Amino acid sequence: MTPVQRGAAAVALATGLIAGAEGLRLTAYLDPVTPTICYGETEGVRMGDTATLAECQAKLDRRVRVFAATVRRCAGEDLPPPVEAAFTSLAYNIGGGAFCGSTLARKAKAGDLPGACAEISRWTYAYGVHVQGLANRRATERALCETALAGDPS
Repeated sequence: MTPVQRGAAAVALATGLIAGAEGLRLTAYLDPVTPTICYGETEGVRMGDTATLAECQAKLDRRVRVFAATVRRCAGEDLPPPVEAAFTSLAYNIGGGAFCGSTLARKAKAGDLPGACAEISRWTYAYGVHVQGLANRRATERALCETALAGDPS
């Protein structure tokens, strides 16, 4: 698989993962204190904003590509697609700065993918409170990440 094919596969996996985890809302809402719309989009969102399905899909596509590039920069260029997808979903949820400054990114960049995948499970808190929905999402991301370590080419 070429680097371009790997990247496209990772973006496709991440997009599905993120869309499923975030859900779709066409009207802005507070999540829990940040105005959010579409598939968990917070950039430039104000309460009262609305969007169409096509606009939401375009926002998701653009932002997933941005976060995938952040993951490649901070965690390594040659990640297997399931690993990159899991990391991209995490970065989309916690932000690029938090992802790049994480132990997870340092472990991945150093080649410790098992250790990096294990770090996903640590990101289950929002505002200091354990959130079961985040724990569920992290379990899905970690399982996807670890498929690459088990030799699954998906």
